[in-house]
Amino acid sequence: MSTYLTTQQLTVCYSHAPLFNDLCVTISQGEKIGLIGHNGCGKSTLIKVLSGRQEATLGQVSVSQRCLLGYVEQSLPANLLQSTVLEALQERLLATDHWQAECLLADLGFAEAEYQRTVNQLSGGQQIRLLLARAVITKPDLLLLDEPSNHLDLPSMLWLESFLSQWKGSFVLVSHDDVLLDKVTNSTWIMRDSSLYYYDLPCSQAREQLAAKDCADEQRFASEQQEIERLDQSAKRLAQWGKTYDNEDLARKAKTMQRRKTRLIEQQTELSDGTPWILSLKGNALPANRLVEFSTWNVCVEQSCIPLFVAPFMQVKSGDRIAIMGANGCGKSTLLRHLYQHYQQPMIDEVSLHDQCRIGYYDQSLQQVSSEASLNNALRPFANVSDDVRKQALINAGFTYERHQQMVSELSGGERARLLFTGLSLAQYHLLMLDEPTNHLDLEGKEQLADTLSHFAGGVLLVSHDRRLIETCCTRFWVIVDNKLCEYLDVNEAYSHLDTAVKPSSKPSESHDHISQTDYELVDEEALLVRLVELEQRLADDLKRKPRHQKVAKPANAGKKKVNKSSIKSVEN
Repeated sequence: MSTYLTTQQLTVCYSHAPLFNDLCVTISQGEKIGLIGHNGCGKSTLIKVLSGRQEATLGQVSVSQRCLLGYVEQSLPANLLQSTVLEALQERLLATDHWQAECLLADLGFAEAEYQRTVNQLSGGQQIRLLLARAVITKPDLLLLDEPSNHLDLPSMLWLESFLSQWKGSFVLVSHDDVLLDKVTNSTWIMRDSSLYYYDLPCSQAREQLAAKDCADEQRFASEQQEIERLDQSAKRLAQWGKTYDNEDLARKAKTMQRRKTRLIEQQTELSDGTPWILSLKGNALPANRLVEFSTWNVCVEQSCIPLFVAPFMQVKSGDRIAIMGANGCGKSTLLRHLYQHYQQPMIDEVSLHDQCRIGYYDQSLQQVSSEASLNNALRPFANVSDDVRKQALINAGFTYERHQQMVSELSGGERARLLFTGLSLAQYHLLMLDEPTNHLDLEGKEQLADTLSHFAGGVLLVSHDRRLIETCCTRFWVIVDNKLCEYLDVNEAYSHLDTAVKPSSKPSESHDHISQTDYELVDEEALLVRLVELEQRLADDLKRKPRHQKVAKPANAGKKKVNKSSIKSVEN
């Protein structure tokens, strides 16, 4: 098995504190690795160091001469936003190879009409496809992907899952989507406590193994602590007796016990610091028949009369946990914003709210917390509580007392999300409207969110593409398809209607209404044959040129090289 990449004593420090320390990893042919860990632990930094886009403080990265690296960043470079889709992809190729860009775009589901669309007009899912295209166009052996699943709608997530499942090379995938990781990876790196734990297992099984290790460590630590306390008490007792009876033998035994205690303390099992925050949302149930009700309602683009979809008669009650699903741009977030704006200032005749219902809103842009306020002051608008209660809430959310006067504008996306959740919990609303709350959450945060929503006393309207969250905590499912809002009580039925809605239509376009279906298919087939002949000729011309990345064929009887992962904290399965 060929080794693609190795690192030696890799360390990155910020402000003299190590983000991660002394990492030694090996990536080999055929490995599909999921990289997970809580927000801020250093996953993206590690990917950047491995790709050569960032220097390590200490240590080195060695890439095999046979290995070509591909890197998929979290977002497209700003200098490409005004380029066309085709230009953004051709930028990675020699002029003589530009034809390959059109072929790859077609393979990735781009319509020919979209080739000349500017990059800033693409949806989140399309931008991820373009990022992947820019990486794979050079035919890399090893892909490094930094959270490509962020902000994707469910259809795009399913496409990404299919793409990575069929990818023949190796990759390291940073993601907080355990469903995706379980389906496309065969091993897992868990970054925690400035170290890296390696498991030759997919994500969920690896986390179970680490949890079992933590449990065993806690039991071992408790046993060691009990022995330390016994030795300490015995040493003190012997020392006192030696002093009282002037017995040097007892005094020596006391010193011996103290030395044993010191050695045990030095060798004591280290426990993980764990995640920096436990997410919880507290709310109140309003004893009423309904919190929100709307009759047939044409939901339009904000500040315009352009319709997005039609919503039939709907009610939301305490205890309802409703998932709102659909492709990007169908109007899910717009629905929540309209309802929240109506709550602040009634303006929609078709919508009625209970006059005592207090509504909390999680905006995916995180603008509910003011950038110009300190952490302490940012919580004031949410609830009329004492300063001590706000301080304790911030501490429970992982913000130390020294940071309470820090400005919100200085926070990372994950920290700002944490602050917003803290404010929502302080207020104890009757109805929560959450717009993509998992975008900035790690796996532990997602699990905590699912658990707290499952026990939330009030009502919940949830816009999310996170399948695990939807399946775990939601009881009703609103799906926007064909410009209509439909309700389903079974999540699989909702998925099936959503999947049907996003499949490309086989009908001819409106510009060919005068052509019969049979004629249209013949025209389409003829065009494909012409295109195939053209591509074959280009391929023949391309093969005449010297390949830029010629690889030596591996002998069929070559032995497998053992990969040394001893320097990674590993658990044999």
